[in-house]
Amino acid sequence: MTNRTVIIAGATGLVGRELLRGLLADPTVDRVHVVGRRAPPDHSPKLTAHVVDFTALPSLPPADELYLALGTTIKVAGSQAAFRAIDHDANLAVAKAALASGTRRVGLVSAMGADSSSPVFYSRVKGELEDDLTALPFEGLVIARPSLLVGERTELGQPSRPGEEWGNRLNSIIGFLIPANYKPIAAADVANALLMAVPTVAGTRVMLSGAMRR
Repeated sequence: MTNRTVIIAGATGLVGRELLRGLLADPTVDRVHVVGRRAPPDHSPKLTAHVVDFTALPSLPPADELYLALGTTIKVAGSQAAFRAIDHDANLAVAKAALASGTRRVGLVSAMGADSSSPVFYSRVKGELEDDLTALPFEGLVIARPSLLVGERTELGQPSRPGEEWGNRLNSIIGFLIPANYKPIAAADVANALLMAVPTVAGTRVMLSGAMRR
């Protein structure tokens, strides 16, 4: 595959940053369009940043693939409604806009335990987004459900997440007892798994941490 054009939403986040790095370094990718509330610090002749309001998205350029990595926490967002507006509504809005422009395949950074029937609000929102994306007529959809992520959030200006920190500490002590799907996983591994799977996916594929770990 050559001369690929891709769109990323959430390129300034932990996994999104790794997706962007991989795509900019890929010689088969000609154009990378980043959609977000702010432009990434990266510079490349093939990079175009689109600073947008996700509640009023403009038309997106034609692309072969879309990578959805928008996400936050309820604490950072400030409320459940604000969290849903980003993790569900913004991702779905970008997906619909990309589909309208001709995009055929999409990769989503979801979360372990995502389930639209979950009593846990976070997991339920993640699951609802998965269901809504599955209902759209893309040729292929890859859903990545990582466990706790490993990466340096402070470099991105993001607050640390205590759950991730405790999970990483626990893994360093008794990691040999933790099943592969539940062990913390590097953000770069999640990004690389999506970059490998999305360009040729047909139908819907779900990847858990054990399958994404390098």
